[in-house]
Amino acid sequence: MTATPPVPRAEILARAEAAYLGLALGDALGATVEFMTPREIAHHFADAGGVHREITGGGWLRLKPGQVTDDTGMALALGAAVLAHDGEITRLACARAFDAWMRSKPVDIGNTVRRNLVLFRRTGYPTAPPSEHDAGNGAAMRVLPVALATLAWSEHEVRDACRIQAHVTHNNVVSDAACEFIALAVQDFIRGASLREVYRLRMQPLVEAQPAFAFRDKPRRENPSGWVVETLQAVLQGLVNVGGFENCLVDVVNRGGDADTTGAIAGMLAGAMYGRAALPARWLKALDPATHEACVRQARQLVG
Repeated sequence: MTATPPVPRAEILARAEAAYLGLALGDALGATVEFMTPREIAHHFADAGGVHREITGGGWLRLKPGQVTDDTGMALALGAAVLAHDGEITRLACARAFDAWMRSKPVDIGNTVRRNLVLFRRTGYPTAPPSEHDAGNGAAMRVLPVALATLAWSEHEVRDACRIQAHVTHNNVVSDAACEFIALAVQDFIRGASLREVYRLRMQPLVEAQPAFAFRDKPRRENPSGWVVETLQAVLQGLVNVGGFENCLVDVVNRGGDADTTGAIAGMLAGAMYGRAALPARWLKALDPATHEACVRQARQLVG
């Protein structure tokens, strides 16, 4: 990456806030259309031009307007654990935090997360066994607190920290690649890198190492499943091809499928890239106030 001028601390904090709020906004926006197809979304929102672009709640979970799902919930649980351990990221602390979150009866929880947290309860061992079947997006959707807490760490240390939190539930090399990419790309954007720089420094190497993630010159990834490859393809197509925070998130969630998670990941990346001022005021107003406050507080505390 070409050298960029030092970013003022106030801007770093603002971009960290934007990433965390972007995660929550994308989650809340996408949850309304989760598991719908693009055609179903267009029909359902025909009165709005066939496009879902407001935070209204509802969906299969029957959420209140501005309510978030497991994407934001697990991230906040992880962030709280990191802060409680003075910025240290350990397997046992992460596992205990996720287990406590599951015991709180969240509105939604992924099958792989549930299965491996039940295993942790039974064995006390905080790392799930390696599995080629655990390449879901459940570890990638919650990785943001690690990205913020390790902003001053070396790339090798960041990658290790990503795997520590991921392997509690998703011990899989494809999931690892997605988590590490997201965390490092968020950090690059927070430090002031451009989309072009992050494309060269992060996106191209990701696809070279894991060709399944290829997203350029590919058909539009619609109705993405919970497989992290499809998740990231949809996110990166939106991030690269659509300008602006709001337009990017609207594009991504209107692809349907696992829309709360694609929205959450797109939100954290686009938030870090476009900054605090790009977040739509009406979306922020619609977001659950307690969630809004928790995201801002954790973002500032994690960056330190």
